[in-house]
Formats: sequence, C-alpha cells, structure tokens
Amino acid sequence: MTTMAHAERTLNLPAHDENHKDPAVAEPLKATKKVFGMVPNMYARMANHPGLFTTYRTGYDAFRAGGLSPVEQEVVFLAISRFHGCGYCVAAHSAVADMVRIPGEVTEALRAGGPLPDPKLDALASFTRAMVERRGLPTAAELDAFLAAGYSETDVLAIVLAIATKTISNFTNHLFDTPIDGAFAHRRWDDPEAAEAEGAG
Repeated sequence: MTTMAHAERTLNLPAHDENHKDPAVAEPLKATKKVFGMVPNMYARMANHPGLFTTYRTGYDAFRAGGLSPVEQEVVFLAISRFHGCGYCVAAHSAVADMVRIPGEVTEALRAGGPLPDPKLDALASFTRAMVERRGLPTAAELDAFLAAGYSETDVLAIVLAIATKTISNFTNHLFDTPIDGAFAHRRWDDPEAAEAEGAG
C-alpha cells in the first residue's frame, strides 16, 4: 500500500464525470476526456467547484505554453509536488517524465528529493524548492545561482505560475486522498514523511 499525505478528515464530495446534469461541470470534463481519453480522478473531484477546475486548467495550460522545455516543466512540477508530499501528482508527473524521455536517474532523484545528476536541471529543481519553502522569498544567493545556471528572471515568474497551479492540485488531492489512476499506477510514490508520521501514530 502506498503511503501518501492526506487530510486528517477527507472531503466527502463525489467524483463527477462528463454526464453531469450541470453544464458547468460536464463541459470541462467532456473536453478533458476528449484530450486524455479519460477523466482523471483528480479532475473528477476538482469539478465539484467549477471555478477551481477552470483556474487550474488555465494555469496548467499557460505554464505548458511558456518558455521552459517539456523536460524542465516536469522537473518543476515534480519538485513542487514532492515538496508538498502529493503522491497523486508525483505519480502522474513521473509517468509524464517517462513520456518526455527524462533520464530515469533524474526522475528518481526528484522523487527522492536529492540532487540531480544534470547541473542545470538540479539548479532548476533547487530553486523551485526554495521558492516553495521560502514562500516566494528566495535569498539573493539562490536567485543568483538560478540565473547563473542559464535561466532568466522570466523563468522565475514561470515557476510562480507552476507553484500556484500545483498548489491547487496538490492541496485538492490532500483533501480528497485522490486515488491514483491506473494510467499512473506503475509510478506510485511513497511519501517518506507521511510514512514516518503513520509509523509514529
């Protein structure tokens, strides 16, 4: 059994699908199913609040359309999701990382929270973690190291967008203890902090 962070008392709202009677719920899920061939469990729960779901999708699509490469995008998303202990998102983005051909040792280092073997990607992951941990207040040394690795100040703002987007998904999954979809099940991830807390209890 995978150990993931989740709320002490999870929400009881139902999972929805594209057949919901309210068009505000059904239409975004129909569009999602058209793209992915399924309605991911996370989306089915986000749909309880159409504004939340729309905001997430808008931010996600905007980040994907930004200047970072697909590999760099997954590094950012995995670094944030790992920091928040979101097993669902770590599994999902690990699967996507495989699809965009991120070397296995890079993905496994991200999942473990350790240094990455690629110096530039390591600088990206380290700065992303610093931004989350310091709540958007990186030290001058952290910012300088990020820029020295070849990134720009605009990339800093892209990371802010990614943090906002992933906070929505990570926290939603904590509140629902969202089951991992079969498509991502092979990339399940154990949150060491959740496992430690469970063991202490």
